[in-house]
Amino acid sequence: KANILRKETLVIRRWLSLTAVLAALVPCGAAADDAAPAKPAEAEKETAMETVVTLKTTRGDISLRFFPDSAPEHVKNFIALSKDGTYAGTLFHRVIPGFMIQGGDPNSKDDDPSNDGFGGITYKGPDTTLKSEFNDRKHTRGILSMARAQDPNSARSQFFIMHANYPTLDGKYSVFGETISGIEFVDMIVNTPRNSSDRPNKDQKILEVTVEEWPTEKVESTRAAMWEAEKAKAAEGQ
Repeated sequence: KANILRKETLVIRRWLSLTAVLAALVPCGAAADDAAPAKPAEAEKETAMETVVTLKTTRGDISLRFFPDSAPEHVKNFIALSKDGTYAGTLFHRVIPGFMIQGGDPNSKDDDPSNDGFGGITYKGPDTTLKSEFNDRKHTRGILSMARAQDPNSARSQFFIMHANYPTLDGKYSVFGETISGIEFVDMIVNTPRNSSDRPNKDQKILEVTVEEWPTEKVESTRAAMWEAEKAKAAEGQ
């Protein structure tokens, strides 16, 4: 019994010693959980990201963002064709000042200019087209929209970027993105000398295409900087 009593006493002493150490580590009146610094609310929020495609042209880089909420199939198609190399090497084969620049035809990669504007492909394969996704977005300067034949459901790979506002197209063509950087290069391409068929006399080529994921905050700030630069340039010209 004496041995048992001595063991119990030893256990109690060790327990008291451990309690004293813990009490010294945790400030009086504070819970143990309070010792860890609270995480900022911003760090807990997931950063919003979106896809940006950059067309590296003979004039300069044109970066585009997309509207999957308005035209999901057209967005999917354009990004897929950007990734698989369809657009690299194609030309802006039709340019009209005050209107738009048109490109994306795989036929424009060959040496026969007469077939440019008649080709195309979708991510679904040859001899396929996209159903129209007309929406409420307007055909304003910098907007990315899909070219098509008379059939509303005939869009494939050809697209156009607006040089100027053109409300006549609203609700008749599928808007699916917009320019966020490089609008000045759209201006250079559209103003290049051209023939009677609106084909540039000198090739305006898409040399390379990159597909990246950007934070939405970067997309918005890049877009804002582009339009601010245009406003400043316009003010200098007055």
